Amino acid sequence: MSSARSGSPVRRTGRPRGRTRIRHSVAAALAAAAVLVTSACSGAAHPAEEQGAAPYRLTDRTPAAARNVDSFTWSTYAEPTTIDYAYSFDFPPNQILANVCESLLRWNPDLTTSPNLAAAYTNPTPTTWVYQIRPGVTFHDGTPLTADDVVASLRRNIDPGTASVWANQYKNVKSVDRTGAMEVTVTLTRPDSTFNQYLAAGPGTVESAATLAKSGKDYGNPQTGVNCTGPFSFGSWTSGQSLTLKRFDGYWNKEARAKSGEVKFVFLADATTRVNAFQSGEVDGGWMVPPNAYAQLGSTSAGTLYFGRNTTVADEVVADLKGPLGDARVRRALLMAIDRKGIVKAGAGGVGEVSDSLTTDNLWAGAPAASREALLKDLPKYPYDPAKAKALAAEAGVSGQKVVIATSPLDSQTTIITQAVAQAATAIGLKPQIDSLSAEKYTTLFTDPAAREGIDLFLTFWYTSITDPLDMYGSLQTGAFSNYGGWSDPAFDRAVDRAVGAYDPAEHAAANAEAQRIALKELPWLPLYTQPVSVFLGKRITGVQPSIAYLYHPWAAEIGAKG
Repeated sequence: MSSARSGSPVRRTGRPRGRTRIRHSVAAALAAAAVLVTSACSGAAHPAEEQGAAPYRLTDRTPAAARNVDSFTWSTYAEPTTIDYAYSFDFPPNQILANVCESLLRWNPDLTTSPNLAAAYTNPTPTTWVYQIRPGVTFHDGTPLTADDVVASLRRNIDPGTASVWANQYKNVKSVDRTGAMEVTVTLTRPDSTFNQYLAAGPGTVESAATLAKSGKDYGNPQTGVNCTGPFSFGSWTSGQSLTLKRFDGYWNKEARAKSGEVKFVFLADATTRVNAFQSGEVDGGWMVPPNAYAQLGSTSAGTLYFGRNTTVADEVVADLKGPLGDARVRRALLMAIDRKGIVKAGAGGVGEVSDSLTTDNLWAGAPAASREALLKDLPKYPYDPAKAKALAAEAGVSGQKVVIATSPLDSQTTIITQAVAQAATAIGLKPQIDSLSAEKYTTLFTDPAAREGIDLFLTFWYTSITDPLDMYGSLQTGAFSNYGGWSDPAFDRAVDRAVGAYDPAEHAAANAEAQRIALKELPWLPLYTQPVSVFLGKRITGVQPSIAYLYHPWAAEIGAKG
């Protein structure tokens, strides 16, 4: 997410006097609110039958396109501020860039990684990665891809003058050099088990070195656009209205060439407007369907609502550890007092699951199967228990103390979560104050420490950009940019360091599991729930693979006409 690698509330944004009471007040909030999700990342999930969650089905792939289509329109909930990959870390810019620019590796819809602009790579020493650049690839202006383009593109992420949002992923990089005609070598200061994985996402994006030099600070803006190697090229950008991509007929991967001649992204900030546009056929599709429209769009004749893999968890970030939430007992009490099943039912349309972790289960796919279950068992859990929660908070002596909960009127889901958290705070004896911020000011909570002053809690929908729990837990290390509350635990830091340095799958997983156990005991963030990726396809089109990988995978190229 541009704002915060896990960015804005929706993305990436209760007074339990009894579950019935909470759900009634939550339902009232749902009826009163109807705006849109401004930056959330829905969460990974699987069919759920438990109380509070509606049965739903994940779809790996929608029916394949029968033929090409001249064009289709796609909605996004906001207009990007830029499509410069160095500053793109949110749903709107990344879902566009995924079809225009490519990375050295590719994150696939099944959350695996494969070669891409790097046809092959090796790891000859723990601190060396060598990439063989794919020959025969051209940029949209017709110039050939070279090793120098790769070097220039990657080096931007370690240049303080660029201030890339991906700088943290390059913190262990010593140098990026051309070491052959079509070879690039990255030298690390220490072993880093995640670096190569990140090259399948934004940190691995490759742009023409000549374009970067020519465009300078205008790179990625509405007038200049970008010049990459993906299946679509930048067409035009009308500020405040839309952005258009054109099929690139010179795309190197003939089997993956775009099935549509054009894609027009329209910026629709209002959730009701988006849903009405789906229903009327004015817009052919869109990601991040408003949860309060699931039932409506699930039964419409205008198209089909699909759910897919996700890596997102909705969390309350503890932003101030000097106030009452500085005591871990109070954080545990608050989590136990939040009716998370009620939130899923009323706020997420019943589609999702309460999360006992800050990461989704599918991120542990790299752990050895034999040890995966053992690594994840016996984790601290906080079932809904207002009475026990109140007693624990009383033990901490925080009765009557104020907590400020920041929110923004982004959508009904955000409103419902905020209501439920405030009710929970009241239930354990705290005095909640809800501070409603504009969407723009809310975004600064993720980028400006001064904006977080006086804020105790704020919501994020945090997704990962790789299939590794370390993407989440590394964000909570002491001093990490996204460690918004300044939480620090030496044992946790050591566990994360071990995970970073461990290439062996078993060692890596064991260190990740240790970091997770500590984080779930101390709760610097409070995990709420996960929900699947949602996408609506109008009746004209088909072919997309529903998955959080749409932020980096060229999903639009697969969309064509129905049979």
